[in-house]
Amino acid sequence: MPLQMSENLERRHLAIHPKDNVWVALRHLDAGQSLSEAGKTINLNTAIPAKHKFAIVPIPQGGAVILYGIVVGKALEPIGEGEQVTTRNCIHQAQAYSIAQREPFTFLAPTTEKWAGRTFMGYSRSDGRVGTRNYWLVLPLVFCENRNIQMMKEAFDRELGFGQPQKYRDLVRDLLRTHHAGGDVSSLSLSEAEGQEGPPFPNPHFPQVDGIRFLTHEMGCGGTNRDCQTLAAVLAGCCVNPNVAGITVLSLGCQKTTLDDLQAEIVARSPHFDKPLYYFNQQAYGTETAMLAAAIGQTFQGLVKINQLQREPQPLHKLCVGLKCGGSDGFSGISANPSLGVLSDILVSLGATTLLAEFPELCGVEQELINRCEDPEDAEKFIALMTSYASEAEAVGAGFDMNPSKGNIRDGLITDAMKSAGAARKGGYAPIRGVLEYTGQPERGGLHLLCTPGNDVLATSGMAASGANVILFTTGLGTPTGNALAPTIKIATHSALQERMPDIIDFDAGGIISGKETLQENGEALLERLLSVASGTLRTHAERLGQDDFIPWRRDINL
Repeated sequence: MPLQMSENLERRHLAIHPKDNVWVALRHLDAGQSLSEAGKTINLNTAIPAKHKFAIVPIPQGGAVILYGIVVGKALEPIGEGEQVTTRNCIHQAQAYSIAQREPFTFLAPTTEKWAGRTFMGYSRSDGRVGTRNYWLVLPLVFCENRNIQMMKEAFDRELGFGQPQKYRDLVRDLLRTHHAGGDVSSLSLSEAEGQEGPPFPNPHFPQVDGIRFLTHEMGCGGTNRDCQTLAAVLAGCCVNPNVAGITVLSLGCQKTTLDDLQAEIVARSPHFDKPLYYFNQQAYGTETAMLAAAIGQTFQGLVKINQLQREPQPLHKLCVGLKCGGSDGFSGISANPSLGVLSDILVSLGATTLLAEFPELCGVEQELINRCEDPEDAEKFIALMTSYASEAEAVGAGFDMNPSKGNIRDGLITDAMKSAGAARKGGYAPIRGVLEYTGQPERGGLHLLCTPGNDVLATSGMAASGANVILFTTGLGTPTGNALAPTIKIATHSALQERMPDIIDFDAGGIISGKETLQENGEALLERLLSVASGTLRTHAERLGQDDFIPWRRDINL
């Protein structure tokens, strides 16, 4: 059931679902305040911090705490009416789920007439996919090549202008000069404006190349065969990603993950793969200088080639959007996440693809997602992935209940089920067209569930490896996380965050909290922003800052 959002600009609290036995404080509430909603009046017997929840009826010891209409916790002791729900009186509890409980599901598709015929400017690839960026990718098959990757990065970034402004280097130079002159170094600082523009855009030498992406990792040898095969799958997904136009691969020559492994995984994802892929084996070349000179020269020629490609108008169904939240707070599930849900429902109704990941943050909402799976086999696959993931975590003394961070708890997300109930709202209310293993490729448009950890970079790396050509990332606490391949748009759950961290936040969903915007209005405004980013007319802050994060998931226990 969609969230029930009041239009009162002065609202102090929010009742999310008619079945809930708690409300959410939208601002700090003092003890003794009286609050009313739908004919019910509550007198607060404790102060309630903004983003936290409070009981609207007495909840007995062992009783369920209900939010978003589902169980999100269990009372450790009686919780009185008007009392804050905290980690002292509530622990994680989630609803049971099964295929036998699957219920009929209906979806009222949003009106999409205003978006019909809309396009974005993207790069057509021979496999039918479309890139929102035109990148050259440089990657190592093994961690032994990380230094050589960094050497190539330094050379290309500095000489071609793809690198970041040297404002911190300049600051150290000024500090050193002042120190040697006997001056006061404490007086030196940087203004907020210095170096904020990022590298030149478009690049003056290769205007149709949006960047060179250099990946490093700690895998490829010394691990299990499964680790090495997983690495090959992740790297292959990156090669196939439509934002990548060509690839340079560095290899030591004796590692477990081989070029044959990578090529086999590429073909499994794209049978007619035809992007240029240049391979350099250090042990075959002998000296580092010989290999790097060859790799740099061939990569330069590749840049010349892909610089001939041009953006062209593309239908919206060519978008593949990753839906991510990180540094979440008590506002995430009532502002930015459901705004993404509005956008997702619009896009999938137009035939586009969206990816809802972070399986540890779908704990407690499994039955709703099972009901929404169009194919019963996908419902069964989702159950198998969730139960296997949970069992593996429990086997090493962990569990989904350990997912919330200290920051999450401090800002109102005190149980994993509570966090998950809000996180799932990123996927809107559309039917689920597919359930994907890590790095799996969607075969048709629609909303897909993608198995990843909640860990921000592991999840976004998985989304890119599954074909995301742009990522939407909501945050209530603030995070600089970006992605090496998919431009990542950061959305603030409340306006104070946008004001405090403007250098990393791209879009503000705080108007939903204040009542200045509806979910629909904010979601549609976000879609317009997404189209500007996808078309290359607008860079994200993560791109400007060079926040090119990439970490493959080893398939170990990571929440």
